[in-house]
Amino acid sequence: MKRAFPYIISVIFAGFLIYSCDDTLTASDIDNKIIPDSDVSYGEYIQPLLTVKCAMSGCHDSSTQAAGVILTSWGFVTSDYSIVAPYYPANSKLVWAIEGNGAKTMPPLGGSITPMTDNQIKGIKTWIKEGAKNN
Repeated sequence: MKRAFPYIISVIFAGFLIYSCDDTLTASDIDNKIIPDSDVSYGEYIQPLLTVKCAMSGCHDSSTQAAGVILTSWGFVTSDYSIVAPYYPANSKLVWAIEGNGAKTMPPLGGSITPMTDNQIKGIKTWIKEGAKNN
């Protein structure tokens, strides 16, 4: 029994870690996170925002690909220079969509996902202006 005790403790501890760690992001988590005015990190701010507001809604994930747009990774987000034109937010369809300057406002108004905040829109524009880096 003494030999089994460390293993039992290890299993209990591992189970605790697995079940207590919930890293699921919500719209509220994203909306409460302030994006800085410069040095915007794609990994820290932009991808979580795009994941929650655009991909998790079942629109721009790799399965649905609404309008042929996938926003689940930096590679997909920057693969088409018309969607994100590095250094030129005014030429980026992503910016047009989130500002409501395109055919549709994204995320769609009246849907289950809340629109992006002014800070989020500014953060995406700053990230693009800074070169749309994978940082």
